Formats: sequence, C-alpha cells, structure tokens
Amino acid sequence: MDLDNLTTAEAARHADRARQALTAGAAHIKPATIRQWASRGHLTAHGLTESGSATYRLADVARAEVATRARALRLVGITQPGPSSSRA
Repeated sequence: MDLDNLTTAEAARHADRARQALTAGAAHIKPATIRQWASRGHLTAHGLTESGSATYRLADVARAEVATRARALRLVGITQPGPSSSRA
C-alpha cells in the first residue's frame, strides 16, 4: 500500500484504527469524516485516483486525527496533558 496516496476509505481505516486504540473502541472515523476534515481545512488532498477521487498522505491523516480529537475533547471540557516541561 502506498502510504502517500491513501484513498478516502483507506485514510478512514487508518485513522479509525488509531482512534479505536485511543478510545477503547468508543469512537469511529468514517470516510465522510475524512471528507469533512478536508472540506474544513484540517486535511489537504495529496493527489487524485484515476477516477478523480482525492488521495491523502498517512502522516497528514494522522495530524488531522490528533488535531480534531484534541479539539473535540476540549469542547467537552477534557484537557489532554501536554509534554512535560520538567526534566528529571
């Protein structure tokens, strides 16, 4: 699989696996979510398939998943711990 040219469905499967691992199966990502991320500017298409559908880079999909997850948690009042600024 070419990780620099994921279709919307492939991008959704990758992001869904990450979200499932982080939420103990409580949240899912569907292809429509990937299209929404793209339309809202969280994700930029990298290319097109032969049929004209957008393709995305796996790293870009991962960044969009992290950004949208963090925003969703903030909206419900859950803050994620950031990197520790103290060093032992």
